[in-house]
Amino acid sequence: MARPKRRVERRADLVEAARRAMLQHGTSVRLNQVAEQAGLTSGAVLYHYPDLQDLLLDANRAGMERFYDGRLRAIEGLNDPAQRLIVTIASGLPIDSDDDGVRLLCELGGAAARSTVYAALLTSLYDRQVAMYQVILESGAAQGVFVLADSSLTISRNLVALEDAYGYRMMARHSNIDHDVATRLIVDYARLATAHPLPLDILTTIGNSTQKNVKQT
Repeated sequence: MARPKRRVERRADLVEAARRAMLQHGTSVRLNQVAEQAGLTSGAVLYHYPDLQDLLLDANRAGMERFYDGRLRAIEGLNDPAQRLIVTIASGLPIDSDDDGVRLLCELGGAAARSTVYAALLTSLYDRQVAMYQVILESGAAQGVFVLADSSLTISRNLVALEDAYGYRMMARHSNIDHDVATRLIVDYARLATAHPLPLDILTTIGNSTQKNVKQT
């Protein structure tokens, strides 16, 4: 019997293999394709994950972690609500049009109409991101830093929707929209919504490095 630590490591390796397989073959990936990425037999994969769907779900959850838990870690040391808001916006977008993590989410979005499980995963991620923004906005309003033009829920929903929309345009390789442009466009809306100038030079000192670190989590 494999040692518990080794089994945990093996399952983590399989999650990464499943992620790579989905990037190559889409969400309809087959067991043998995951096994090929892992360098194992199909039987060895099933030993650790008797149900392939459970493995694919774990792989998708791991990818989504970047856009919630990873972003929360990125702003842990920031006390200024404006800094927290700007870094959160910047870290919610693809790094570039080759961002594998976002490409996988796009694959998942395409499958959501056919899978209630995938739809629930994406809905949960959206709701958690909205709640994350609400905490930042309400904290800023309570401190007198922000004057909200609408409810924190409405503003937060719009911010996440803008992330999704501009992120998709980036992944579609729109020639005039990259990470910097998309960040600026979303921050423009956030300025109107919070009555705060939200200076983007914050990203020069903390945001850019934070964004890269979020992608690596």
